[in-house]
Amino acid sequence: MAEQGQDNFRDTIGTLNTEGKRAWVFPKKPDGKWYDYRKYVSYVLLVFLFAAPFVKIGGNQFLMFNVLERRFNIFGIPFWPQDFHLFVIMMIVGVVFVILFTVAFGRIFCGWICPQTIFMEMVFRRIEYWIDGDRGKQIRLSKMPWNAEKIKKRVLKWIVFFIISFLIANVFLAYLIGSDELLGYISDGPLKHQSTLISLLIFTAVFYFIFAWFREQVCIIVCPYGRLQGVLLDNKSIVVAYDHKRGEKEAGRAKFKKNEERPETGKGDCIDCFACVHVCPTGIDIRNGTQLECINCTACIDACDYMMEAVDLPKGLIRYDSEDAIEKKEEFSFTPRLKGYTAVLAIVTVVLIGMLFLRNDVEAQFLRLPGELYEHKENNIISNVYTYKIFNKTVADIDGIRFELLSHKGTIKLVSHSDFTIEKEKFAEGTLFIEINAAALTGDKDRLKIGIYSGERLIETITTAFLGPRSYK
Repeated sequence: MAEQGQDNFRDTIGTLNTEGKRAWVFPKKPDGKWYDYRKYVSYVLLVFLFAAPFVKIGGNQFLMFNVLERRFNIFGIPFWPQDFHLFVIMMIVGVVFVILFTVAFGRIFCGWICPQTIFMEMVFRRIEYWIDGDRGKQIRLSKMPWNAEKIKKRVLKWIVFFIISFLIANVFLAYLIGSDELLGYISDGPLKHQSTLISLLIFTAVFYFIFAWFREQVCIIVCPYGRLQGVLLDNKSIVVAYDHKRGEKEAGRAKFKKNEERPETGKGDCIDCFACVHVCPTGIDIRNGTQLECINCTACIDACDYMMEAVDLPKGLIRYDSEDAIEKKEEFSFTPRLKGYTAVLAIVTVVLIGMLFLRNDVEAQFLRLPGELYEHKENNIISNVYTYKIFNKTVADIDGIRFELLSHKGTIKLVSHSDFTIEKEKFAEGTLFIEINAAALTGDKDRLKIGIYSGERLIETITTAFLGPRSYK
C-alpha cells in the first residue's frame, strides 16, 4: 500500500546496508503486556524442550528422532522403519496444521513457539541485555575500541553463550540418540566415546554460531517458513499490523509537539517516534506493512502502546488485525479457504488416528529364500525354505515365540530352535522350513496364512507364497 510505504520501498532485506554488508540489529529491550505473555509461553516451552527427551511414557522416551537407526518416538509412541508411512502421515498432519494456522493467524508460530526465537529472544538476548546493556549501550559498546571494559564484557558473554550452546547441544543429542544412551556416555567419560564428543562439539559450534552471530538471519534467509508465509497470507489473515488509516490520516505521520491536540491538526496518530523500529528483533519498520522479516513477536505492539499512552492517544495503533479489517472494517470470518484446509486437516487426522489404532506391537516379514524352488520329500511332502524377521516394538521382552500354519495342514520347522525370545525394541531373524503334503495344495503358488504366537497367545498373522509342482492343482 503506497500510503503506508511513504516511498520506503525495499528491494533488499532489512539487515543489509546500502553497501550490501550486514547491518547489525540492536533491538531495544521489549516490555509490556504481550512481552509478558510471550515470557510465560517461552518458559513453559523451554521446560518442555529440555525435559522431553528425559521423560518416558510406558518405558518409551517422550520424543526421540534417531535418524541413524530410523527410530522415532512421538509422544511416547515408538515408530520403527516399518512404521515410516505413519511417520510421514504425522508429518503431513503437522504441515497442514501449520498452513492452516498461518492462513488464519500469520507467522505467529515464529514469534511465539519456534525454538530459534525462544532461545534467541528469551535466553541469549536477555543475557546480552544483562551483560552489554540495552540498545544504546550496545551500540556504544560496538563502536568502542578494544579496551579493558569491552574485552571483559565480550569474553564474559562469549563464555556464557558457549556454555548454554553446549547444554543445548547435549539436549539436542538426547533427542537424536536417546537420553539413556547420552547419560551412559556421560557416565563413561568423554574419552571413551570420542566420536560422540566430536559430534557434540560440532553441534555446540553450530548453536553458538547461530545465536552469537547469525541470529535473525536464520528467520530471514534460512528458514523456508518465511517464504511460505508470502504464499499463504492474504488480506483476511490476522497479523501484527499497523493501522495506517488512523496513523497517517490526511496530514500523515509527524513528530508530537508538547501540548499538541493531535486530532485538531489533521495529523495521524503515529508520532514518528521509531519506538516500533528500535524494538524490532529483525530490524524492520512495521509501518511499511507486512514484510518477509516480520515474525509476529508483538514487540512493536508493546512499544507503540506505551508511546500512545504517554501522549494520551488510544492504544492499538499497531495490533493483531487483518488488512481487510483496517481497510474495510471487516470482521474475521471463516473463509472458504480456511474451510478447505480444515477439511483436509480433519481427513488426514482421522486417517492417522485410524492407522495408529490398527498398528501392531509386533511386525513380521517372511521371505522365500532367493533363488530356491520347492523341495519334493518323502511321503509326497513339499518343502519351501524362508527367512523371517520379527520386530518387537514394545518395551517388554516377548517370550516363547513360535509359528503355526493357519490356512493349511502342515509343519513349520525352525533351523536352530523350536521357540525363542525377542528382546524389547529388538528384532529376531532366522531361517525356517514349511512342509505341506502336496495333496493339500490347490495350485503351484498357494497363499499361506501363518500365526505367530507367544506361548498360547496369537500376537500377529502374516501371509506368504508357497511354491509347489504344477501337477498338484
